[in-house]
Amino acid sequence: MGKRRFTEQGWQKDPWFRALCSALASCKTEEETANFLRDLGSLSELQSWSERLEVAKLLSQGFTYREVAKHTGASTTTVTRVARSIENGTGQYQKYLMGLRKKAALDTFNTPEEVKPVRSGEALRKYL
Repeated sequence: MGKRRFTEQGWQKDPWFRALCSALASCKTEEETANFLRDLGSLSELQSWSERLEVAKLLSQGFTYREVAKHTGASTTTVTRVARSIENGTGQYQKYLMGLRKKAALDTFNTPEEVKPVRSGEALRKYL
């Protein structure tokens, strides 16, 4: 039997891949996940995955491909691949990045003095 190869049509159904997903999902803490990933991948692979996530963050903030490549040390090819995955992938990059934006927005809006109570109907009056 030759080497297994994933295809675009079948990679999610592959039993080995499903087992990997299950193993990752079984991790209860960030530390467990980190330790599992370290056992699973080389330092070079971990660095590459981490770099790609940082590339995605910077692209979502509006930095150009060249700026992202310069800041992260990633090749422009990698930056392009990540951008393509953000736009045409499964949607998980976008989901993660939206979660980061929501968290950042909440972090900047967490002091009670910034929240002013609105009297009944007052908010609607300015739009009528």
